Amino acid sequence: MHIAGSWILLVFLTLATALILLVLHLTKAGQIIHQQIPDHPQRRLFLASVSFFITFLAVRLLVASITHHIGPFGYVEMGGRHIHHLVWGILLLLLCGYAELADVGTGDASLSILLSRLLALSYGIGAALTLDEFALWLNLDAAAYWSHEGRESIDAIVLFGALLSIGAWGAPLFRWIARPRHRAQPN
Repeated sequence: MHIAGSWILLVFLTLATALILLVLHLTKAGQIIHQQIPDHPQRRLFLASVSFFITFLAVRLLVASITHHIGPFGYVEMGGRHIHHLVWGILLLLLCGYAELADVGTGDASLSILLSRLLALSYGIGAALTLDEFALWLNLDAAAYWSHEGRESIDAIVLFGALLSIGAWGAPLFRWIARPRHRAQPN
């Protein structure tokens, strides 16, 4: 029995997203995150960063298992054409961009806050799916994924992941560093 990798990935990412949202709302770790990370935009950047790195790891493991014939996984094909996971990432990024333009998740109601967090998680997922195949779309060569040029995808993942992390963690740190400090005047 062959299971398309997209279904495995979809189920995994749905469960991971639900778990992250539950952790945010029902655990002590969620309370700490709420206390330590301001909601807009640092918490959204934090959620995007977490989903970005989880998705990247899941996709790499899934593609490696498909490539090495481990488990019942297979590539997504439609009409004999391989559909790369960057396609799903681009579609998800387009959806997130549209939702942002439509001001989805910008209010203070509970549903709006949930949608804001879902959008942040979805953005991280879409970015990881797209950038994981950066070498493919840069070189227009499907063989670039596991080749020497595939290193370009890893570089893109590290750079964008760092950007997300700096947005989540660096902004408060930079504000703290830039805050004027009052020194006691010697008598």
